[in-house]
Amino acid sequence: QVQLVESGGGLVQPGGSLRLSCAASGFTFSVFAMSWHRQARGEEREWIAGISTSGTNTKYADAVKGRFSITRDDAQNMVYLQMNNLKPDDTAVYYCNTGYSQALGRAWGQGTQVVVST
Repeated sequence: QVQLVESGGGLVQPGGSLRLSCAASGFTFSVFAMSWHRQARGEEREWIAGISTSGTNTKYADAVKGRFSITRDDAQNMVYLQMNNLKPDDTAVYYCNTGYSQALGRAWGQGTQVVVST
């Protein structure tokens, strides 16, 4: 049974940083590309970052390029999202999933809420 558990969200001021974590289980993590997605209130969920198997390649949406960094630890079945220079528009619930430039899995975790505000 695929399980994805996101954590690390919170309230941060504009310009601040957060590091999100995603613990994956129930599948062979190392053979899957992974990605992060986010959903702001009233909006559709959007892809924001992807990482290939072994972490060789990464890809980012224009909205986060240069500010966010996706990494993975195959030994721990973890994928991370380092978010720097956060903006109010980054406020959303953040999710991880399999897939590089789009979500492949049907199962989603509960997400982790990020609020960027003064």
